[in-house]
Amino acid sequence: SHLFVVQLFFYASSNVFSSSSSFIRIPEDWTHVGRVRPTEELELTFALKQQNVQLLEEKLRLVSDPDLPQYGKHLTLEEVSSLVRPSEVTHKVVRHWLKSHGITNCVTVRTQDFLQCTMTAEVAETLLPGSRFHRYIREGQSLVRSSAPYSVHDDILQHLDFVGGLHRLPPKGQGLSKKPKQWTEGVHLGVTPAILRGRYNLTAADVGKAQNNSQAVAQFLEQYYHPADLAEFMSMFGGSFQHLSQVDRVVGTQGGGKAGIEASLDVEYIMSTGANISTWVFTNPGDSGAGCRHLGKEQNSFRPSFPASSPYVTTVGGTSFKNPFKVTYEVTDYISGGGFSNVFKMPDYQVSAVQGYLKTVAATLPPHSYFNTSGRAYPDMAALSDNYWVVINRVPVPWVSGTSASTPVVGGMLSLINDQRLLKGLPALGFLNPRLYKLKGQALFDVTEGCHLGCLDEQVQGKGFCAAPSWDPVTGWGTPNYPALLAALLVK
Repeated sequence: SHLFVVQLFFYASSNVFSSSSSFIRIPEDWTHVGRVRPTEELELTFALKQQNVQLLEEKLRLVSDPDLPQYGKHLTLEEVSSLVRPSEVTHKVVRHWLKSHGITNCVTVRTQDFLQCTMTAEVAETLLPGSRFHRYIREGQSLVRSSAPYSVHDDILQHLDFVGGLHRLPPKGQGLSKKPKQWTEGVHLGVTPAILRGRYNLTAADVGKAQNNSQAVAQFLEQYYHPADLAEFMSMFGGSFQHLSQVDRVVGTQGGGKAGIEASLDVEYIMSTGANISTWVFTNPGDSGAGCRHLGKEQNSFRPSFPASSPYVTTVGGTSFKNPFKVTYEVTDYISGGGFSNVFKMPDYQVSAVQGYLKTVAATLPPHSYFNTSGRAYPDMAALSDNYWVVINRVPVPWVSGTSASTPVVGGMLSLINDQRLLKGLPALGFLNPRLYKLKGQALFDVTEGCHLGCLDEQVQGKGFCAAPSWDPVTGWGTPNYPALLAALLVK
């Protein structure tokens, strides 16, 4: 739960079809149950090759740069669809391939670049040679995934970006309850909407008013929120500001069972900072510091996370209060994700800021073998991510932490800014990053203390990157000062 900006298009490398590994690594917290029955039904997602991706990227740049005349002239979904929709040949080839294996139960999306199809495990293993489907469980959750790489024929490969639903298992959420620390009289006992509004200078009047505004949360960890939890949370913590106590629309299917902490955090806190704004939830069955990838014997590198490292999203890092029980200035939360992508090159909008950081802290950087200095650097900004109160399964739970909290907090504030822009007849902000980097830290509280986690080895000894004046790959440009940010983003 690192992001809140709508991603206009997807990027995927075709190298998943020719994995050099002879096996797929299954996270240790998932337990192998055994092979699935041949007749068991699976649901796989086929990502069809899009057209005009470079043109779409250019259009995104033009409408997102406040110095250009096209700024704010966003494309409609239909315009995006007509631009990237896969070719007729791609559709025919892929559908014929699926049909030749007896696969006809498929649904698509408006842009027609994804097909979600149901088939048996036996058919899936024939369709995708090399795949072997097994069942894995974790804490009552059961999923079917392939334990081996898959392949497709070259004639099909040129029409597909990837097949989803084979390998990825949801990561274990970092937003877990932890034991409270010692506290004394006269201090607060954790982060609540009132604490956030005080720290970031939102008043009771800072709530949504525009009729044509809305915000959304996307849930991709196979977790779900419960409407009763949201109502209880708002009754406990929403008394000082006007708010809504229910989501307006859920797109997709809400799972049964217990609510998830990550999902509950997202919904409860985007509706607290983005108060009184219509909220949707998109549901579909990175908190890790710099991450660590083991390359071989005594050789490691940082592991950037996705989609946080995408250049087309605004990524939010995490902070803590210097004194965890007083509203003080903020320092780095050690779990805050950040680093440099190994896939995406550094976008033009951030080159100056990132190069400035690398030059300023050159003497204290981790070894260059641990990260890609020419890759997309993240996060872009940050917010509090430590010691939150959450209502989950009708129970108030304290001491919850993770950027699953900081991201919706920032997202809600940007929804409020969009609200004011719409009331003034201005377009919504859209993709924020080009404008955010032009502000050069204006209207944000700079975070200059603390480091996040890295590889636990002799060279870096568990330390990743560290905060510094101006932009850094731990907290970005810093945390929002809402009135100043509103003023800066209400100009055009």
